[in-house]
Amino acid sequence: MSGVTSPAGAFSTRADRFRQRGLAVGLVTAVGLTAGCSVVGGGSDDGSDDSRSVVLVTHDSFSYDEEVVAAFERESGIDLDIRQSGDAGELTNSLVLSRDNPIGDVAFGVDSTFAGRALAEGVFEDYRSPRAERGADDYRVADSDALTAIDVGDVCLNIDREWFAESDVPAPTGLDDLLDPAYRDLLVVQDPATSSPGLAFLLATIAHAGEDGWRDYWTGLRDNGVRVTGGWTEAYTQDFSGSSGNGPRPIVVSYASSPAAEIGADGTPRTEALLDTCYQQVEYAGVLAGTDRPEDARAVVDFLLSEPFQAQLAEYMYVYPVRADVELPEAWREAAPLPEESVTLPADEVEGNRDEWVSEWRDLVLG
Repeated sequence: MSGVTSPAGAFSTRADRFRQRGLAVGLVTAVGLTAGCSVVGGGSDDGSDDSRSVVLVTHDSFSYDEEVVAAFERESGIDLDIRQSGDAGELTNSLVLSRDNPIGDVAFGVDSTFAGRALAEGVFEDYRSPRAERGADDYRVADSDALTAIDVGDVCLNIDREWFAESDVPAPTGLDDLLDPAYRDLLVVQDPATSSPGLAFLLATIAHAGEDGWRDYWTGLRDNGVRVTGGWTEAYTQDFSGSSGNGPRPIVVSYASSPAAEIGADGTPRTEALLDTCYQQVEYAGVLAGTDRPEDARAVVDFLLSEPFQAQLAEYMYVYPVRADVELPEAWREAAPLPEESVTLPADEVEGNRDEWVSEWRDLVLG
């Protein structure tokens, strides 16, 4: 079918957003962050473990300001042993499979699309941080205390402002606009089976069109020439005209934060996130059930909600802090404000239908 390509590559995670900056800021500062490797602290030189070492299991996109983590270690007496475990889906799967013999003490990176599974499988024990009332409580899952929201990274349509300014086509404002023949062959999206933003966008269309209408919506997108790629990197850096790759398509599925990476010399972003098309994607942390260091694990959750850690999230992970009292960088406030009314679906509904929805989508769109 015209405009549709088959998926390629591995599951695309939020690590992709580091590439959109053309920098390795987070990855460079996180040197040594490899699976099973303690990057700070983690025992004495003779191999004994006489310290208060806490294993934080997270995804491959985790990045941070080393000075902030070092300050936490000094003040708490805890050595933070950070171990990465793939993307959000792989992380969740690892936690579920190891729940009877947990692979760590605390985990960070289970997101909205997999939160229902983690809760259903009893991966985390209940813990409500005293800092949760400063914003994290706004993103609670099913009124549970087992998961604590740490950051928000909404997935939205992004447009190339210059392309639309120079064309005879008005910029779209919402999802329904994309069905208009005026936008034929202008949109590139990611396969929800292989891409985190692709899955979030599928969920956005289901929330928008409903269970009875989302298939017709995607049939319309297919017939209007939507292009499908395996992951964010290909879609944003090769197909999207608003990135440095100067691709042919001026509409792409990306993040609400993406325009902050596309600010020109005049201070104006080349791109714009359409805030009426966003799906709310939240990342959570929690104390793993069965840990023998529950108090120290809770202290790590508290740390992830601390002002110093929350304040560096935008720079190091390109996500929005959940704390209401932490300001975004000035460039973000102008170019990439946090959407006020993103759509979302209940965690249990996503968990109960995710695989079937993705399978149906692939049959419908890719054939």
